[in-house]
Amino acid sequence: MPDVHGRFAPCALIPIYNHGSTIAAAVRALRAHGLPVLIVDDGSDEPTRGVLDALARDTDEVRLLRLPRNQGKGRAIGTGLLAAREAGYSHALQIDADGQHDTSDVPRFLDAGRAHPHALVCGAPVYDTSVPRARLYGRYVTHACVWLETLSLAIRDSMCGYRLYPLAAACAEIERKLPPARMDFDTEIAVRLVWRGVPVANLPTRVTYPEDGLSHFRMFRDNLRISAMHTRLLLGMLPRAPRLLGRRLRGESPCVA
Repeated sequence: MPDVHGRFAPCALIPIYNHGSTIAAAVRALRAHGLPVLIVDDGSDEPTRGVLDALARDTDEVRLLRLPRNQGKGRAIGTGLLAAREAGYSHALQIDADGQHDTSDVPRFLDAGRAHPHALVCGAPVYDTSVPRARLYGRYVTHACVWLETLSLAIRDSMCGYRLYPLAAACAEIERKLPPARMDFDTEIAVRLVWRGVPVANLPTRVTYPEDGLSHFRMFRDNLRISAMHTRLLLGMLPRAPRLLGRRLRGESPCVA
């Protein structure tokens, strides 16, 4: 069943840090699909704060949470997931604030969540020519590491921030051990959910990089964090390997789509 009450009750979750020029369009698109929207402001500047205040004041079913200072994307998402569960939602659709993600795919994510209510529905990016080559090639290293860390090909792209979380499992994992606070959150929580036995549904979705887009990815700092994360996850996989392999031998595929 979707949650302990048997409901499928999703919301949208948007972490934001200084994307004041694009957030309103994202919120309007999500509301057009009927989703309540939870925005977590990760210590944005004053202009962005003003935009967010107006959205929360003037748009139905938009809730704004604020972190007192910038703590990182991962901390904003974790805060939002716990708040969404507390508000009574069963699932949260994470989507970026910068306009990269195709909101016309929202119904497809929700349909996948209804069909597989216990699954993590991961966006599998379909890029156009706007994608930076260095970022694209670097993802393949992470893909290979994740396949080793999970001993499966279940997660096609662990770095995509467009995904639907089953809140019961995601929040239980966050409360068990706090995930990383920054860009390494998306990958680590996905791997840990697979370890937990959560199945994965992969959904191809178009991802674009706007010409004037604001990226908070810092090549040296974040790649260093990602390297440390993979070391940690590879070591964490070792004691779990018998259980992960046992699932495969029993035909329990971690991938449902």
